[in-house]
Formats: sequence, structure tokens, C-alpha cells
Amino acid sequence: MSILKVRNLRVSFRVEGRDFQAVKGVSFSVDRGETVALVGESGSGKSVTALSTVSLLGASAAVEGSVQYDGQEMVNADEKLLRKVRGNDISFIFQEPMTSLNPLHTLEKQLGESLALHQGIVGDEARGRILDLLEKVGIRDAESRLTSYPHQLSGGQRQRVMIAMALANKPDILVADEPTTALDVTIQAQILELLAELKKSEGMGLLFITHDLGIVRKIADKVCVMKDGEIVEAGPVAEIFENPQHEYTKTLLNARAAGVPEPVSEDAPVVAETDGLRIWFPIQRGLLRRTVGHVKAVNDATLTVRAGETLGIVGESGSGKTTLALALMRLISSEGGIHFMGEDIRQRNTKSLRALRKDMQIVFQDPFGSLSPRMSCEQIIAEGLGVHGNPDGRDPRDLVAEVMDEVGLDPATMDRYPHEFSGGQRQRIAIARAMILRPKLVVLDEPTSALDMTVQVQIVDLLRNLQKKYGLAYLFISHDLHVVRAMSHKIMVMKQGDVVEAGDASQVFMQPSTDYTRELMAAAD
Repeated sequence: MSILKVRNLRVSFRVEGRDFQAVKGVSFSVDRGETVALVGESGSGKSVTALSTVSLLGASAAVEGSVQYDGQEMVNADEKLLRKVRGNDISFIFQEPMTSLNPLHTLEKQLGESLALHQGIVGDEARGRILDLLEKVGIRDAESRLTSYPHQLSGGQRQRVMIAMALANKPDILVADEPTTALDVTIQAQILELLAELKKSEGMGLLFITHDLGIVRKIADKVCVMKDGEIVEAGPVAEIFENPQHEYTKTLLNARAAGVPEPVSEDAPVVAETDGLRIWFPIQRGLLRRTVGHVKAVNDATLTVRAGETLGIVGESGSGKTTLALALMRLISSEGGIHFMGEDIRQRNTKSLRALRKDMQIVFQDPFGSLSPRMSCEQIIAEGLGVHGNPDGRDPRDLVAEVMDEVGLDPATMDRYPHEFSGGQRQRIAIARAMILRPKLVVLDEPTSALDMTVQVQIVDLLRNLQKKYGLAYLFISHDLHVVRAMSHKIMVMKQGDVVEAGDASQVFMQPSTDYTRELMAAAD
């Protein structure tokens, strides 16, 4: 029996004085205990369709058609019914956790709010339920995390908290919008297994939105392929994967980052290196804030990356990958040696470091959190030129148009603001902002995690081409081992702050020497 029925759904927005139709006559249904996947490129209308199920698009959207949950019409429903259904009967896991989690509330308060509001569970009972939820979604040492705030967690950990919040009230329907985007492969496998178990035990319907067709094959019963606001092909997963009929579906199925990067010249200079780098964060307690221990984020990490070379850093969320990269760029304090272009930059003060920032750029994991909502796309990308100077002396607008074209963005959209772009498009803006200064070292922190498969291939090709053209050194942090393999010359595997394995990419992938690395490789298949 269908618990969610969508019929001839149409959604349009008023943009620059004219109507833009984002969803065009979409129809599908979700039965109890069934997983339906919506797949397609960024901007195809997947998320807009999902948000329409409980009228979360706001007053700017014109919605037509029918969305029925358990026989109740959701389109133009009164606010009282919608408040009852939202978060209780129909729960959401959103793509970007930092925009969904309250930065002023601890994890315990945020999870407890949902339990108190919908089920009246408070006190010790709520605390026990919260601990159980956090452990289920793979948060280690859950009790010590209850007083943590979102900014104190890694991107993957924040996503797991979002999943725990969505599952708290045992919803009839879970709408999962890219729920595993920020998760490493081992936790991704655990979360998919957890969702499958809940679907079976609770009879929960699952509307799963993703650009990762590998996940669709593992978890979904039916798949709807969307393009330009329409479903171009739909049916059972096995049938669609084995015998796709639409050309666009065939393109998606064939899209995967492949190949290997260009070999590095033997005389390529070393751009960046660390020697025994250690990052420990003090744990302070009591009235006098005495240090009673340390969070050992990174232990004795030694790395070298040369011009034209990519060092891939892999490991679970919270293993220290991003912390290591931030320390290398002198954005957080550390102990041990850090050299950039042959100079020990640990001796530089903040003022003298600024001159080096042009040559050390970073693309963050969460593009929405790193892009100013008050600046246009052009202003965001060109900001570095204003700070560090224009190396070519050309019109900054021309440079912005050029780099936007390089990363697959339409230069005609440079006057728009971040909220007017899809998640994948925002990530491309972040890449363009880093590349416009032509740096020597670029830290890429999950740069393809928000991108659909076809755009992932384009971005990997773009990064390779830019690396070859300008001799860029990359520090490539990712949980997507297929992309890491396509990009990296060398691999470093991290676990709980320790480097457990390092070497040439081909050697690590073909002959991993540790059980942990073998587990990562197996989870990625």
C-alpha cells in the first residue's frame, strides 16, 4: 500500500520577473517498507520535489498537483496538520548539516527537542534514547559528545547527528537528501545497513535522493531518473541498471572518475612537507580550566608533496585528515616541522604569513558554509584578487568569467548569490575561488562530495588539467576512493589521528598492508 503518492507535481519560482519551472509534472509513489531513489544531476529538481512533500518550499514557490501522505493532502494543507506531520511522520535528512543544526545548541539539546516536542520524552529517558541513536549512527564515545556543539564535529560526524535526529521519532517516511555525501565509505556502509534494517523492522518508507548510483544499486527498490525537472525514466532498480532506455540514464550509469594522473617529473621541487606533525587539543575542566587530558587529533604525521603531485588522504570522519591539512597551512596550532617552498613557515608570524596565502588555497567540504550569502558569485571568486593583487592585470570580471567556464559554470550567472545555486554549483564556485589565484598548493577537502557523477568526472578532469598546466600540488582529502584513485600519485591512510599506511597510490590500492586499509577498500566496492 502506498503511504506517499505524488501526482503531476509542478513547482515554479519567480526569478528576475519571470517564472522558472523547477518541477514539471512529476509522479511517483512510495510504499511502506519500500525505498524509492530520485537520481539526477544537481539542479534537476530532486530536492525541490522532496521539499514539496510537506510544503517546505516557502511562499515564493507556486506548487500544483497532489502530494498525499497516508491519504491526507499535503499541498495547501493547513499549518496545524503540517506541523504534526513534519519531523514526526515524515522526517528529513538534509544535504548540508551545518545549515540544519543550530550552532548555539549542544547535541543533547537538539536531539532532545525533537523527542520532547513529538513524543513528550524528557529527562533520563530522553538521554538514554539520544545515546542509543548516536551509537547507532556510528558516533564513537557518544556520552562525551552530548555537550558538543556542531562546530566541534567533523563534517561526517555532523551528518550522522542529522541522521540520528531524523530517526528519533521513528517516522513512517524518511526523506534522505544526499544523506551519505559527507560520510566515509565504512560509515556509509553502516548507515545504509541501518536504514535498511529500520525500513524492514519499522515498515518505514524511504525516499532517497542521491547522485551516487552505486548507493542506489545497494539500497533502492525503485528508481526515478530526473532531468530538467522531469522524470525521464522510472522502474525497478535491476531493470533500469541492466537495461536503461533513456540516453541520459545511460550517461549517468557510465559516469565514473577513472584513469590515473600524469606522472610527476623526477626533478619536481618539493612544495610542502611536514615532519612529525602533532596536533593535540587540551581538555580543560574545573573552575580554573586545568588541562586534564588531550584530544589527540593528529600524531606524528610526516608527508611530502611536490609540484604537479597529488597526495590523497583517506580515512574515516574524525580521523584527523582535515586537521592535518589546516595545520599544514598554519590555520591551527601544531608541533613539528612545516616547510613550504623550502622555508620553515612555523617561524613566520600571522602578518608575514599573509604574503604566502596566495600560494596556499583551500576548497572546503561545505560550500554553503564557506560562501558569503551577501556576496555575488563574481564577488566571491574575485575576492582573492582584491586581497593579493591581480597577477595578469586584466579586467577581474573577465578573469572570473574564464575560471567559471573552466569549472563548468555559466559566466552569465556571476551576478547571482549562493542561495540561487544548487549544492554542486556552489562547490564549483568554491573551486573557482581557489583556482583564480593560480596557487602552488591547493588543499581539496572533499571537493567532489556534493557533485553528481557526471560533474565529478568533469571536475576530476579539470583538476588534472590545471595541475598539469600550472604544476599545482594537491592535498586531496576524500572518502570517495574511486575519485582518490583517479587523482592521487601517493596515498596516506589515517585512523584516529595516526598514519597507518602511506605509499604510492597503485601500491596502497593493489596491495594494502594493514587490515584497516583493506576494510576501506572492501567498503568502497
